[in-house]
Amino acid sequence: MPTIDALSQRLDDYLDPQQIQQVRRSYFYAEQAHDGQKRKSGEPYVTHPLAAANILAELRMDHQSLMAAMLHDVIEDTEISYEGIESQFGKSVADIVDGVSKLTHLEFETKAEAQASNFQKMVLAMAEDIRVILVKLADRLHNMRTLGAMPPHKQRRIARETLDIYAPIAARLGMRDVQVELEDLAFQAHYPMRAKHIRRAVVQARGQRKDVISSIQETIEKRLQKEGFKGQVTGREKHLYSIYSKMKAQRKSFSEIMDVFAFRIVTDSVDDCYRTLGAVHNLYKPVHGRFKDYIAIPKANGYQSLHTDLFGARDITIEVQIRTHEMDAVASQGIAEHSHYKNDEEVDASSESALGSYKRARKWVQGLLEMHQRAGNSMEFIDSVKTDLFPDEVYVFTPLGKIMELPSGATAVDFAYAVHTDVGNSCVSCRINRRLAPLSQALENGQTVEVITTPSAQPNMAWLNFVVTGKARSAIRHYLKNQQRHESVELGQRLLNQFLANYGATVSDVDPFKLSELLREAELESLEDLLEDIGLGNRMAYVVARRLRPEEQDTGAEETDKNRRQKPMSIKGTEGMVLQYAKCCLPIPGDKIIGHISTGRGLVIHQTDCRNIGYLRDDPEKCIYLEWSDHLEDEYSVNLTTEVESHRGIIAELATTASSAGADVVAIDISEHEGQLASVHMEVTVKDRVHLAKVMKKLRRLKSVNRISRD
Repeated sequence: MPTIDALSQRLDDYLDPQQIQQVRRSYFYAEQAHDGQKRKSGEPYVTHPLAAANILAELRMDHQSLMAAMLHDVIEDTEISYEGIESQFGKSVADIVDGVSKLTHLEFETKAEAQASNFQKMVLAMAEDIRVILVKLADRLHNMRTLGAMPPHKQRRIARETLDIYAPIAARLGMRDVQVELEDLAFQAHYPMRAKHIRRAVVQARGQRKDVISSIQETIEKRLQKEGFKGQVTGREKHLYSIYSKMKAQRKSFSEIMDVFAFRIVTDSVDDCYRTLGAVHNLYKPVHGRFKDYIAIPKANGYQSLHTDLFGARDITIEVQIRTHEMDAVASQGIAEHSHYKNDEEVDASSESALGSYKRARKWVQGLLEMHQRAGNSMEFIDSVKTDLFPDEVYVFTPLGKIMELPSGATAVDFAYAVHTDVGNSCVSCRINRRLAPLSQALENGQTVEVITTPSAQPNMAWLNFVVTGKARSAIRHYLKNQQRHESVELGQRLLNQFLANYGATVSDVDPFKLSELLREAELESLEDLLEDIGLGNRMAYVVARRLRPEEQDTGAEETDKNRRQKPMSIKGTEGMVLQYAKCCLPIPGDKIIGHISTGRGLVIHQTDCRNIGYLRDDPEKCIYLEWSDHLEDEYSVNLTTEVESHRGIIAELATTASSAGADVVAIDISEHEGQLASVHMEVTVKDRVHLAKVMKKLRRLKSVNRISRD
């Protein structure tokens, strides 16, 4: 069992006596605060924060992080408050402790919601001080080491959460040692039988491979000595979860995974890395397309190394990683390689790899904060974050040559949002390697991507089907949500004004007392919320208008307003998300139209004589009379059915004729009728009834066309 004295001795290596004394004081404070509390295993509770501090000491973390680790459960599990810790140990330590504390006081509908909200709070704290996540990871790592004391169902839940959230965060921050241990412990807790079988197979394979590994290692060492290079060569062990993941993802057997022999060569300088690469390529033939230079282009988490695959003797595949001592330390510890975290100015610039890792981590956290601000709720936020926690990176270039890191499968839309949210919101098309390409095309390494924007553009809901980055997904959802609210409020105001006009009033004339009473009954906060509800069809404008009518109208006969003819409301066709055209009759400008207020969808427009609206036509609570605006620029879909004499090329003939009349053909299909006659169904877009008449007239002139009608 670790003791505070043993920890103090370890800290002698890199902290001064005054800082060590502060760490000791925080331990005794935590010991007193947790007095009488036991862990599930029966040990005194203080052994847990002490173990978390020991984990951070192995990473050579600063004294404030160690103090926060000692105190991380004090606010949650004892009577001591944030202010109490702040007065004793300062604001920085209190902020880290507060960031790590779990949300146990709030009630949640599901465990997933609790986990999401907990993570959401942690992100906010991380944005202030990135040490929060390092203390949290140390806390989680010790909990995983002692998970055996928990009931099996809790073990599985905690293990799943660790695999979903905490291990990927450690990977994202470049802390490979912590990531590997978290994954293996969680794997053993979640899938005990699978872990047992793989561990047994690994031990067996290790014995059979020992001679081969020693032989390859010796051969590489001799070649490096002959070339005069200094380099430490070691065999790399694959950990259990990595083997399991590869077997599952790549559909390979255990023997296929274990047939690859992995080695790491650690050198003194970057120059030596590239010289060593040349030496091993002279020794063994490289596998085509399997060389990666992460030194010139580091991974998103700051990881740097040269990766190459080689053909060894007897059909053996050899994986080799070549890096400097500093890169090796950063690969193991990531941002924990730094002793300063609060301000970029404080970072020791002599450690270039660690500095790069730190800056990338800060950038990632700022991105998380941006996503948090846009997300509608904690579940939506964590859904966005998860997509960013599993990045197999793709590296692409801007037209000016700047490198952008994106997850595998990212598209030009993801690239646009990575550049800036405003660029993403206004992008309309893209060029990949100077050629026009679809926005949905997945990007590949080394491509140059140029985004074409226009100020009038806006995000498309269909983009959500192919974007992969959390930032793009949350920004699109945020924009569409705000857009829908704005359009709903506008439509709600027009609808309410339409019905209030029956009483000679408008929204601005409404009695404030009546309005506040209605808002209180409806559990709404503002007039805007009420108008949004009306615009979405969740509340009837007719009913709201009756509640808000002026005093002098209250005593009037109820039949008066029922029989009063509404003035039709003008429709521009650009109302967007809260205005839809019924698929059953597809109205176009020139048709007489009526609006059906549909719950959650807003205003659905039908032709006045549409059979589907017949039973609602005279119900003022459900329908509103409409008219087309004089200024319309949109195009509208129409379905046409054409009876033709079938012959080769008839489809092309019909499509060409419709296009020549200025109509876009959206869809066209043909079905056999009788003998040579066939029925062709076309969906075309036109501006209005006059334009439709011209299109139909031109189609009728074709010799093959017998009859044409609008559906």
